[in-house]
Amino acid sequence: MLLVAGLGNPGGEYFNTPHNLGFRVVDLLAEQHGIRVSRPDSKALIGVGEIGGQPVCLAQPQTYMNLSGTSLKPLMEKHAMTARDLILIYDELALPWGSLRVRPNGSSAGHNGVESVIDSLGTQDFARVRLGVHPGISLQSGKDYLLAPFKRSQAKELDEVLGRGADAVRSIIAEGVGKSMTKYNRRAQGSTEEA
Repeated sequence: MLLVAGLGNPGGEYFNTPHNLGFRVVDLLAEQHGIRVSRPDSKALIGVGEIGGQPVCLAQPQTYMNLSGTSLKPLMEKHAMTARDLILIYDELALPWGSLRVRPNGSSAGHNGVESVIDSLGTQDFARVRLGVHPGISLQSGKDYLLAPFKRSQAKELDEVLGRGADAVRSIIAEGVGKSMTKYNRRAQGSTEEA
């Protein structure tokens, strides 16, 4: 079974913020594949089902972003999953809004939620889908921006961004990380140049 985990913060006040894109992609995948993400397990909400014939566990850690690993590690241990079984979805302030990068591994690049997962699992070797959220203007505070509601222009593009994130996850499940990187990272570069 694969673990598809989206990072975010629980609570309605965070729902419509850039920092919750990981949660939102998991919500979309759940809706598209008839999986209910509502069962509490290891400080996360989970739902089990299939995507493309592959058994998956969709998860949203409820520990708040910066402690995400303290939920995912016990969840993975309980269900006999390793880092190779994990696809992590999260917002990335280092990438422009609307862009997407698939990676097979790597550092947290300063993302506290990803750092928590790396620290808890003891490895950087897990697939990830990074969703760009940088607005293209100078920011006083990255934290304030990430936790504020989407700008109107972003809200209009949100469905497309979430859809691309869900498609990238399906691609990783069906074709593996390598082919998905070729497919999605090239497209993301194009959107970066247009931004």
